[in-house]
Amino acid sequence: MKALILCAGKGTRLRPLTFTNAKPLIPIANKPTIVYSLEMIKKAGINDVGIVVNPDNKSDFETTLGDGSSLGLNITYIVQEEPKGLAHAVAISEEFLKDEEFLMYLGDNLVTVDLGKFIKEFDNNDMDSFILLTPVEDPSRFGIAVLKDNKVIRVVEKPKDPPSNLAIIGVYIFKPIVFEAIKNIKPSWRGELEITDAIQWLLENNKNVGAHIVYGWWKDTGKPEDLIEANRKILEQLKESKNEGIVYENSSIHGNVIIGKNSRILNSVIRGPVIIGDNVLISDSYVGPYTSIGENVTIENAELENSIILDKATIAHLETRLDSSIIGANATVISSDSKPKSIKLVIGDYSKIEIPR
Repeated sequence: MKALILCAGKGTRLRPLTFTNAKPLIPIANKPTIVYSLEMIKKAGINDVGIVVNPDNKSDFETTLGDGSSLGLNITYIVQEEPKGLAHAVAISEEFLKDEEFLMYLGDNLVTVDLGKFIKEFDNNDMDSFILLTPVEDPSRFGIAVLKDNKVIRVVEKPKDPPSNLAIIGVYIFKPIVFEAIKNIKPSWRGELEITDAIQWLLENNKNVGAHIVYGWWKDTGKPEDLIEANRKILEQLKESKNEGIVYENSSIHGNVIIGKNSRILNSVIRGPVIIGDNVLISDSYVGPYTSIGENVTIENAELENSIILDKATIAHLETRLDSSIIGANATVISSDSKPKSIKLVIGDYSKIEIPR
């Protein structure tokens, strides 16, 4: 079995972060989101992975992941020239997938399910397709499945009047029959070939579509608050401390904290779970729980918690604590003593700034 990860989306809900980085490459707990998925795929026994990218972000993936050998994988990049839907992404991957069964995974998903168990259930029941589902409060935002006697009888994409609350969470297994299904569907009202329409075609042609309901944690990291929650969830699993930097005597470390090489902690308090990358300077500051700090970051005379700070950012001389924030790479957040007292901002498209009254 091969795996196919779909990463060709533009990530508009995460702008401006996605102006300079593909959504699945934004780090959570100092690791690109997609790497968590790749590690789970490798653990399930799959080594050959196709990643569907768009022309603008292909080089970003190649720079970050290379050929996959560092993860013990063989990665092939497949370019989707236009955003024509998930089923279209599968169709253009037929040459890579050939006549094999394959696992399909949405690149911005984080799922805690055991994929190996998922694959075994698919094999044991001779299915043509198998999907992961989970109950959600807002089913109109998702592809939805209807079950009867533990079998899928209907699927529909983002329905205005949802027939169930079971969302398709972006992990699928298909036999090659799915390519025939895709050839027999038409673009939706969105102008896209929907994978839900392909699954519905399988159902209407008496194919066996199974499902597994997941009650554990799952997250589509499509919005900033989703990234913050995912970062928190992963840091909650941090069970050890590791210090490869320098913590000076006037500083204190509490809880599970990982400190990278050549990082320095001066006159500061770090309260875990926290992960700090290499070559970071934290001086006269407080870093609270559930914070990830990338490499070459400078934090001086500031307080922050429950946040993600990307590489080479600078945070200094703040009078207000940063909370639930994402600070992009090379960004600067500082307080100034200049007169007259005012707020000075250089803000990119789609940014969001909250200023206390």
